[in-house]
Amino acid sequence: MTDGTTWLAAPQAIAFGGYHVVLARGLSGEELADRLAAVVHGVKHVAVAVGEHTGDSLLDLMEDTYGGTFDGIGLRLGRFEDWTYAVAYGGWPGEFGSAAPVSHGGAHVFVLEYEEENGKPVPPQFASFHDGRLLSAFNLHLDSSWGYEGVDGEPATAAPLQDLLTAAGLPDAERNRREVHRTALGVVDAFFGLSLPRETVVNGTLPAVLLEPA
Repeated sequence: MTDGTTWLAAPQAIAFGGYHVVLARGLSGEELADRLAAVVHGVKHVAVAVGEHTGDSLLDLMEDTYGGTFDGIGLRLGRFEDWTYAVAYGGWPGEFGSAAPVSHGGAHVFVLEYEEENGKPVPPQFASFHDGRLLSAFNLHLDSSWGYEGVDGEPATAAPLQDLLTAAGLPDAERNRREVHRTALGVVDAFFGLSLPRETVVNGTLPAVLLEPA
């Protein structure tokens, strides 16, 4: 049995501020980091290797390097079963463009993101891409106040995913938002076979990079 991704619905599951996780098939960790660097908004960025780190030690390095953990973006990179994954730290909210280019060349790429401390508040988001195309995307709170009208994307993927969400009783305005978040992640896990190793991500040591202006 794998960890899935439902554990991300817990408060501060990875770090303060929420989570930005990218899972990929068909890319190495180095390729994933380089492609994510290329979709950071603004000037061209590159991935600079900084050794192996826990989440806390990477944040400490970013504090020392930039003067504040939210003044830069770091990634920890790992491999689990047939998944390559990247977990973002620091000032990532609003800094990444679409992950469609990350999936060029036949890769499958999945983005899970939650700006947990955003005061608006912003609901968690999911999107899947393949070979430069958006296959599916939706708001994991399924909250109509954020324009939820079903799963966007290509019908062959979006429609059956929508059917599974409906079968799980979503959307449900009466249900606790965190329970909705967890349930929606469970639907995504079941549909795509996603998994992210909690113990390794939360407490382990992984190769890390900083995304820096070229």
